[in-house]
Amino acid sequence: VARHFLASYHIECTDEVKQSVVNTMGTIQDIVAEKCVEYFERYRRRTFVTPKSYLYFIGGYKAIYKEKFASVGCLSERMRTGLAKLMEAEVSVNQLSEELAMKEKDLAVASKKADEVLLEVTLKAHAAEKVKMQVQKVKDKAQAIVDDIAIDKAAAEEKLEAARPALEEAKAALQ
Repeated sequence: VARHFLASYHIECTDEVKQSVVNTMGTIQDIVAEKCVEYFERYRRRTFVTPKSYLYFIGGYKAIYKEKFASVGCLSERMRTGLAKLMEAEVSVNQLSEELAMKEKDLAVASKKADEVLLEVTLKAHAAEKVKMQVQKVKDKAQAIVDDIAIDKAAAEEKLEAARPALEEAKAALQ
């Protein structure tokens, strides 16, 4: 009976597995019939296993199989989608890795140029500092000379002021 009802029903398996399912269903039906007899002997109440209950059992198997097959199909589709997303992510990561490698090369070149400019600026700053120190020395010497001249000028003006009355007397004496 199970063979008849399951022969046209599509089960995703080999023929051997399908035959095992049919045999298992028949075995379960036999076990239920035996348990009905044991139940009668123990409780003195009759229960029957009818062809209709067996057909319900087969129908229940089909319904559960259909539900579980759909669930597995949904999970399979989600897994396929997830794998596709992972593949896309892998491609994106590879592209970004290549771009990063190129950017790192560009950064290395720019860093090298920046180091060269920094070295040049540092050297020019040292040279400017040396020139500044030399100019400061010259300025200090010039200031010392200016200070000496100012002292000499002050001394000369003092002498001039001291000699002015004599000059005035000499001017007055001429005329």
